[in-house]
Amino acid sequence: MDDAALVDRYLEHVRVEKRLAARTVELYSLDLHKLTDNAVAAGVALQQVQNTHIRRWVAQMHGAGRSGRGIALILSGWRGFYVWLGRQGLVDSNPVVDVRAPKAPKPLPKALAVDDSVQLADFSDETGDPWLDARDAAIVELLYGCGLRVGELVGLDVLASTAARGWVDLQAQEAHVLGKGGKRRSVPVGSKAAQALGQWLAVRNQQAKADQPALFIGRNSTRLTAQSIWQRLKRRSLLAGLSTPVHPHMLRHSFASHMLQSSGDLRAVQELLGHANITTTQVYTRLDFQHLAKAYDAAHPRAQRKGK
Repeated sequence: MDDAALVDRYLEHVRVEKRLAARTVELYSLDLHKLTDNAVAAGVALQQVQNTHIRRWVAQMHGAGRSGRGIALILSGWRGFYVWLGRQGLVDSNPVVDVRAPKAPKPLPKALAVDDSVQLADFSDETGDPWLDARDAAIVELLYGCGLRVGELVGLDVLASTAARGWVDLQAQEAHVLGKGGKRRSVPVGSKAAQALGQWLAVRNQQAKADQPALFIGRNSTRLTAQSIWQRLKRRSLLAGLSTPVHPHMLRHSFASHMLQSSGDLRAVQELLGHANITTTQVYTRLDFQHLAKAYDAAHPRAQRKGK
């Protein structure tokens, strides 16, 4: 049986017996035609393809600019094809079995510029509801000023108690939160965040029921959800004139990046963020390097490359 017939039989198998979606079958077809073209160029039949062939073709795809994720999907299709050939007794081994796609570079966390962060923190929605504006301002200040996760923020109560997941001690200017893995930590609350919280607490009871412990509530006196905070923050960032919608974790990233730019103290940033492993915090050194590289490009007389 020639290569084209083998591919057709396999595609019929995944379409009829495995009942894969038409789009999936179409993608398998494209991947297997790529495999066939590679085999023809190498002068081998599909049943004669070896592990070294697969590795060479992966290197060629990677060199041509295909992403690690794209290569991984192609390899998955090829791997399934050779599994099927093995079950048919048509190959002795699967040449794709131990081949992995190149690792994709880990994307950097998105952080705001310092000016944008300050613009958002200083924004006041003078045309909106003062009660909501006071609450949302305090939310922004805690997320950016303390580097809290949104789950830590929604878990805050007004007062400390044995049942509280977290609370803010305004007198000591500290936030006590329950982080990932049930680990508690305390973080300092800056003067701006403390001021915003004081203004929020002054109006919170206008809507809060007596038995509601949550620090941040909605108009119905129920604890705000993470989804609600995402929506409110997106709205507030657009009203403040920022070019991109802001989400809670972006403010946490901004807190970490700006702290590292100012202090250079990676261990302190690790503790403030509540990271168990410093390697998690080290990603912000890459953001810090980007900041330095931009400053260099803008200011150093030797920064400009030829041809610019």
